[in-house]
Amino acid sequence: MKWRKFNGDPIELPIKDAVEKTILRETANGYKMKVCIGTDSQVYGGTVEFATVIVFLRVNRGGFMYIHNEKTVKKMSIKERMITEVGKSVQIAYSLCDILDKYDVELEVHADINTDPHFESNKALKEAMGYILGMGFVFKAKPNAFASSSCADKMC
Repeated sequence: MKWRKFNGDPIELPIKDAVEKTILRETANGYKMKVCIGTDSQVYGGTVEFATVIVFLRVNRGGFMYIHNEKTVKKMSIKERMITEVGKSVQIAYSLCDILDKYDVELEVHADINTDPHFESNKALKEAMGYILGMGFVFKAKPNAFASSSCADKMC
């Protein structure tokens, strides 16, 4: 899995090691950290592009993110795409939770799913919420899911 910084620089370390190194650096600089993970997708013709982000928030001091992109040619319904996005976020959150727990870093998993039933993505809200909460993570949906709906959205 290839990850990069916002400026395009590749992250050479395995993502778990890079996250730990980042937390150590940021806390040594006096920042209290919070991590938000989210995924968004866009459909381009017959291709679906997913962007997953790990957003590092320096509490009350801004933040930065690491990005992973991948594409698939599988045709998906909106509900399947939303659940796939959530699955990608949960997979990363699960792989990082022991590191985040070790350094007492708060974690949220953000879903690019609208809480308003008038939107198509709302069809996946109950399943997504159950999946994320069932894994023991803090769940955020639109309009509070900035990691997926703002950060990842710009990376597709």
